[in-house]
Amino acid sequence: MQMQSQTPPKTFTYGFVLVEDFSLLPMTSAIEAMRMANQVLGFKAYSWYTITHNGAPVKASDSISISADFDFSSSFNQFDTIFVCAGINVVKQANPKLVQFLTRIEQKHQKLTLGSLCTGTYLLAHADLIKQSRCTIQWDHMEMFCEAYPSLNIESSLFVIDDKRITCAGGTAALDMMLNIIRNDFGRDVSTQIGEVFLADRIRSENERQKIPLQASLGSSHESLINAVSLMEANTEEVIDLDSISDYINVSRRQLERLFNKHLKDTPSRYYLKIRLNKAHRLLTQTSMSITDVGISCGFSTTPHFSKSYRDFFGISPSNERIQQ
Repeated sequence: MQMQSQTPPKTFTYGFVLVEDFSLLPMTSAIEAMRMANQVLGFKAYSWYTITHNGAPVKASDSISISADFDFSSSFNQFDTIFVCAGINVVKQANPKLVQFLTRIEQKHQKLTLGSLCTGTYLLAHADLIKQSRCTIQWDHMEMFCEAYPSLNIESSLFVIDDKRITCAGGTAALDMMLNIIRNDFGRDVSTQIGEVFLADRIRSENERQKIPLQASLGSSHESLINAVSLMEANTEEVIDLDSISDYINVSRRQLERLFNKHLKDTPSRYYLKIRLNKAHRLLTQTSMSITDVGISCGFSTTPHFSKSYRDFFGISPSNERIQQ
């Protein structure tokens, strides 16, 4: 009797390109998730290696020195994903050697996914490697990034997985990103077990946004706009009409609309709706409130209106959002 051959388990190889002053937390968060996945699965599903331009150690922004497994001249035929890890002073790291390396990887290994952690997105953009993809970057570099690359499809998400590009805002968002990837690779039970070990009360999704302080991104010269947004954020259950907001901040409604269009690329009504819907998303994923109560708490008078608005914005109904948690 002939024995049937077993299907070999899925395995994945990740690389982390380290540049000077990179942020250590996102890299270690991603690696720890993979390490724990291997432990939960009982086999080496994930392997990971560090890469520097010359194979020498590189110091992170906290002055901890990390050794390298590979240099830019190495072969990366067996790699599935390579993340560019950066942090402070990222503009200084956009050198020709890195651009040449990333371009070579893109051209030679077309099945390989390129990604970034923290401000590494800037380096991918500098190498002209994310012009066709949605992307994100750490919030306190968002203004600089938008000014440098205004034509890119930039989002304020925690992370963005778009075709052959993965960009992550950094910090603890890298753990959420990796847990979502692991869930896609090996199922929800595995990612949930890992989250429990790391005391993560929940796994945040790609739809969730970074909390970007408006004053940090716009500057103190836009006090009227900042006050308008603050008023919206403080009044999500009892929605204030735009004329009242205009009166409160002492500008005309037309001027208010111009401010939103110029600095936030949105209308006041649409921006207000986004604030309410993002609050609804948090309540649906973080609490046991009924869908009706969530809608009321976010300023929707009827459940059908809330459900339609939520589905139009997130691409999923509130009830299905709740089921997926």
